[in-house]
Amino acid sequence: MTIIDMLERNAAEFASDVALVEINPGQAETRRLTWRDYDLVESEKKYFRREITWGVFNEKANRFANALIARGIKKGDKVAILLMNCIEWLPIYFGILKTGALAVPLNFRYSSDEIEYCLKLAECDALVFGPEFIGRVEDIVESISINRLLIFAGGQGCPTFAEDYNDMTLECSSQSPRVSLIEEDYAAIYFSSGTTGFPKAILHKHQSLTHSCKVEQNHHGQTKDDVFLCIPPLYHTGAKMHWFGSLLVGGKSVLLKGTRPEYVLDAVSKEKCTIVWLLVPWTQDILNALDSGEINKDDYELSQWRLMHIGAQPVPRSLIRRWKEYFPDHQYDTNYGLSESIGPGCVHLGVENIHKVGAIGKPGYGWEVKIVDENNNIVTPGEVGELCVKGPGVMTCYYNDEKATAASIKDGWLYTGDMAKEDEDGFIFLVDRKKDVIISGGENIYPVQIEDFLSAHEAISDVAVIGLPDERLGEISAAIIELKKGYTATEEEIREFCKGMPRYKRPYKIIFADVPRNPTGKIEKPRLREMYGGAQLVDAQNKS
Repeated sequence: MTIIDMLERNAAEFASDVALVEINPGQAETRRLTWRDYDLVESEKKYFRREITWGVFNEKANRFANALIARGIKKGDKVAILLMNCIEWLPIYFGILKTGALAVPLNFRYSSDEIEYCLKLAECDALVFGPEFIGRVEDIVESISINRLLIFAGGQGCPTFAEDYNDMTLECSSQSPRVSLIEEDYAAIYFSSGTTGFPKAILHKHQSLTHSCKVEQNHHGQTKDDVFLCIPPLYHTGAKMHWFGSLLVGGKSVLLKGTRPEYVLDAVSKEKCTIVWLLVPWTQDILNALDSGEINKDDYELSQWRLMHIGAQPVPRSLIRRWKEYFPDHQYDTNYGLSESIGPGCVHLGVENIHKVGAIGKPGYGWEVKIVDENNNIVTPGEVGELCVKGPGVMTCYYNDEKATAASIKDGWLYTGDMAKEDEDGFIFLVDRKKDVIISGGENIYPVQIEDFLSAHEAISDVAVIGLPDERLGEISAAIIELKKGYTATEEEIREFCKGMPRYKRPYKIIFADVPRNPTGKIEKPRLREMYGGAQLVDAQNKS
């Protein structure tokens, strides 16, 4: 069974039951929905909600699949998705899979150059994009439109260089194209970057997707009556794979556009959500709002909310202790995973193990785990080594990158690059990342990209970017800048220069100091983290 079979089963058995709800608290309630309504002035903004049933979900996927097939998309092709979260996202994803093509979700934060790079690396035959990305796509349209179908999924305002999603699906059949698919067929390409620059393309089979459905349902016990609140972006394996638990049982899911504490609690209350996946910053914001009296828990109907779980970054013990003070009856789980292991769940804490908060947990359903030293020997409990995982959700390869694949997959084991240790009870704790990726608010930030950009400044001699602990975001980026002799620069000047980067890549902290390197020329980042990790530095958040 593939996830296509799961969708079609739900459409047959639960056709009139709600599958997806989209909520945008800043959307105009009284106006016809268009993608451009998001810019309404504050006085016009109201709570907006729309929903589709499993039957309509499946029909929309079928119409898009048939439209793509009519335009030459076939089994084995690749179709990229560049959309903000919306109710169309998942039907488009499944429409692509129904053709036998591979779905290729793209990070909505990508710059034009990154979009172009990913489309070419994954050898995409089509791109579906929303209105927020017209400018970025237009910047590279001459390059990416060659032998590639461009589809605008954004209502009114379709640019001349693209075909309109609504028009192309309007007259298409709502019946399944019945393309033969098995679990060994390729299904999707996701992107993940190391510390050395542009993203790598991660190839997964249908088996990976179906296994993630089983993992999620096994870990969190979803039933048909559960309602899942999904806040993170659907391009990310985390959000999608947690939603797969709802797909498996035919449960309702709510896509919330916005992370403010009152939005989250209001959605849980109005939609009777039972399961919510949060990131550390959002959890922190909810607790701070409750502590300050900005929101009152008693103003919401939350009695049905049974499970809160967190993934994508380390979880402080103190955060969960505070959470349990407000929500003592909640189950809690920590989820660890990578895009290379089809997202969260290869290791998880387990709702029965809240006494071990701080650990990432034990091997997930259907997964094996080992921790090895530099000679590939399994370490003893308490010793630090590299965490390796093995199971049906391990990627096939890094697409078009044999060298990176060989370095990461050995005898079926995925070498995660994360350093970990196991305690006497068999629980695994992350110690540090072998790679220097900074995880800030659940997003990966790649130091080398920032370092390369800053190196172009005329006053900078050397630069190192490291992650520093932050209570709300998990980590923040800090740039240690060594100036050239005879040159001066201020923090404000550096920040102005950094406006040439996407906002999320701009360093939160600027430190003017020497950049230490070892005899082989490598930056001594562990030393820098030790030097500055506890320092009282100028907090420059949101100055730009």
